[in-house]
Amino acid sequence: MTYCLGIKLKEGLVALADTRITAGTDTSSKKKVYLAKKGGHSLFIMTSGLRSVRDKAVHYFEELIEEGMVYNKMYKAVNAFGEQIKRVALEDKKTLERSGFRFNLNAIVGGQLEDDADHKLFLLYSEGNWVELDEGAPYVIIGNSGQGKAILNRVIDEDSTMKQALKAAFLSFDSTRVSNNDVDFPIDVVLYKKNSFQVVEHRYHREDLQQVSGIWADKLKDALNDIPEEWMDSSFDKMPKD
Repeated sequence: MTYCLGIKLKEGLVALADTRITAGTDTSSKKKVYLAKKGGHSLFIMTSGLRSVRDKAVHYFEELIEEGMVYNKMYKAVNAFGEQIKRVALEDKKTLERSGFRFNLNAIVGGQLEDDADHKLFLLYSEGNWVELDEGAPYVIIGNSGQGKAILNRVIDEDSTMKQALKAAFLSFDSTRVSNNDVDFPIDVVLYKKNSFQVVEHRYHREDLQQVSGIWADKLKDALNDIPEEWMDSSFDKMPKD
């Protein structure tokens, strides 16, 4: 499974991806983020799904850029990557399905290109179609999304700072990690500040964030203990007395 998260704020974009790859009982660590940088402009692609589909589609897209293809708007780059997914589907989908594998690749694509008035964040589906995130939906998760949404829903909106968003992104990942053995460190963090036209990336290992994870666990316990208990008396009064 996978945990990839993209957040769009007024200030910029924050994204996070785990690196755990699970195949049967075997696990390994592989990068799930691809950065495309050219001429002072850059974008990122994060993927969830079959690794073979991901690698082939990314290589095809990378080849387009290396051969001189230039995209002046993000939606055009997203369309181009979607076309590569369709290309891989034509080549491999039937063979994969005959072998018992579902053709599957979802992607989060973010950045800002030359003629974009604003930074953009897209969710791209296996069929090659996409939706753009806006103020009403400031984040998107692909992969294992169940446990990580609660904190994001409570604390993140378009006015959050990038630092607040990165804290929430890590805690969202951490909540997913402690509940699932198919999501794990190291994690890759991608940051994009509006109108900078420069995506930056950083990798964190377990030991880098162990203290933060411990602080969060302690804060949750303290918050639980601080919640008033009088409202429970009407229930516990019904229990048999010793």
